[in-house]
Amino acid sequence: QKEDIEVTLLPAGHCPGSVMFLFEGGNGTVLYTGDFRLAKGEAARMELLHSGARVKDIQSVYLDTTFCDPKFYHIPSREECLNGILELVQSWTSLSRNHVVWLNCKAAYGYEYLFINLSERLGIKVHVNKLHMFRNMPEILYHVTTDRCTQIHACRHPRDEDYFRGNRLPCGMTCQNGAPLHIISIKPSTMWFGEKNK
Repeated sequence: QKEDIEVTLLPAGHCPGSVMFLFEGGNGTVLYTGDFRLAKGEAARMELLHSGARVKDIQSVYLDTTFCDPKFYHIPSREECLNGILELVQSWTSLSRNHVVWLNCKAAYGYEYLFINLSERLGIKVHVNKLHMFRNMPEILYHVTTDRCTQIHACRHPRDEDYFRGNRLPCGMTCQNGAPLHIISIKPSTMWFGEKNK
């Protein structure tokens, strides 16, 4: 038996290109989220989730449940996290040119929002290992650099933690203009937040 099904891809906001799938057919409507990150009110603005002025009647939702655990009862919003990181980075980098921040990012993608906002608000580009991974995201290319002489780093190395303990960045940088670097590490991670937020 054959049935026509309409499949709509909706932005999931998790990382560039991530989508949720909305399946609509004669037997009903199903939403499959996978990993997603939507701000409050964002789903209400998605026209394709609506039929006229009302939300479509969705019979089933297959939801990513990574954070369906009491220890994640309150996860700060993306904006709250950004403001906290901005305040910390600005106060640290304003001490001297040798005060640098290492963003200990465990995944290759998903931090673009953070990089763009730090760069725009502080006027400091973020050091990354390679630019080619962002070639299909031209909006971020102005905010990242392969020049190690910047105060914000998101460079990576297989043994990142070893590098940090040795007071050097994963890119190997230990000093600037002959003066040693003063490094703080920020780990932007919801998983880590849940582990530490007892």
